[in-house]
Amino acid sequence: MPNRPTLMLSLFGSMALLGGCALPSSQQQEPPPPVTATQFEEGIQRLESNLAARCENQSHLLSLQRMEQRTLTADVREVGSLLRGMRGDIAALDDSKGKETTKIVTECQATDDRLANKELLGRSEWIGLPNVGTYLQARVDSGADTSSLSANDITSFERDGEDWVRFKLGLDDEDSVVESVRDSWLEAPVERRVRITQASGEESRPVIELLMTLGPIRETVEFTLTDRRQLDYPVLLGRRFLMDIAIIDVAEDFLHERPEFPRSSERVDDAGKAEDETS
Repeated sequence: MPNRPTLMLSLFGSMALLGGCALPSSQQQEPPPPVTATQFEEGIQRLESNLAARCENQSHLLSLQRMEQRTLTADVREVGSLLRGMRGDIAALDDSKGKETTKIVTECQATDDRLANKELLGRSEWIGLPNVGTYLQARVDSGADTSSLSANDITSFERDGEDWVRFKLGLDDEDSVVESVRDSWLEAPVERRVRITQASGEESRPVIELLMTLGPIRETVEFTLTDRRQLDYPVLLGRRFLMDIAIIDVAEDFLHERPEFPRSSERVDDAGKAEDETS
């Protein structure tokens, strides 16, 4: 057994050796500073906020899942209802096969009494002048007040103290007319005169009355005598003629047939005289 001095020396030598291997005090890691009460509370609050946010997100996700499930269920029910309706329609079609179908047509009646007694005219029509013995083409124009008749060689004269005019129909070679009347002289009393203001000055035109037919219409019509040979139609029918007896369909032409005058020699003028006496 070694003696005590030797053992003590050995122990001191070992301690010296261990002390030489230890790290210097400057290189040792310093412990973190102590946490204050305020920092501790703030940390706890942050943890609680994070936990609450996670719980809220999870609850929102669960709510969205429930809403999507309810929507999907409603869509499935609607599709099922549509399928049942289609099956019913198919069954009804199968039942109707082979059966005769009856179409019920209801005729609409005119409800506006104001149009019931009026004649429908196109924008162009054939007219007849029975006392002259001819037919002519006329333009129907609601924008004009008085009707007008194409005339030339208009001469005023007096008969039995009244104002009369003598004239010929103002026609072109293309105008349709009973040929025996084309160059005949016509006479009629003047009902009144109208004054027309133009760029060249004022003009007084005579107005006469003639019996006129248009389809079923038979009326005495006032005509202003004027030269219309530069226009398309020798006759213009205005508002005074149309009022209360006719309406216009501007999309149509010649809705009524042309009148015929096979025995033009029997015509008489507006004074009731025979043609030979008039000429």
